Amino acid sequence: MPKRVFVSFDYDYDKTLKDFLIGQARKPDSPFEIHDWSIKEASPDWKDKARDRIRRSDVVIVICGDHTDEAAGVAIELMMAQEEKIDYFLLNGYNGKTGKKPTTAKATDKVYKWTWENLKLLVGGAR
Repeated sequence: MPKRVFVSFDYDYDKTLKDFLIGQARKPDSPFEIHDWSIKEASPDWKDKARDRIRRSDVVIVICGDHTDEAAGVAIELMMAQEEKIDYFLLNGYNGKTGKKPTTAKATDKVYKWTWENLKLLVGGAR
């Protein structure tokens, strides 16, 4: 059974990267599925909605781009994953650059290279 993945990303800068990840989840050999659980509009209860969606996930993928360190929502979602003890990893969004970690990332959290083979391994727990 494929793992359920929640994707945390900077909506202002990295939405296209999330769309690429959704495309990869549709490959026949994908070990994961992504439900588009993005919260598109800020609302007073967005944190409750995000926490509920993170709880229903097996893995949280945090896409790290040029501005991720400034994205408050990504920092909050990662903190929720940590609090809920949901497996997560940081994925470098742009080849040739080092994606910036969210402010709530641990010093030991590595930003992993985004390739299809690597992604399958990471979702499977190879970290």
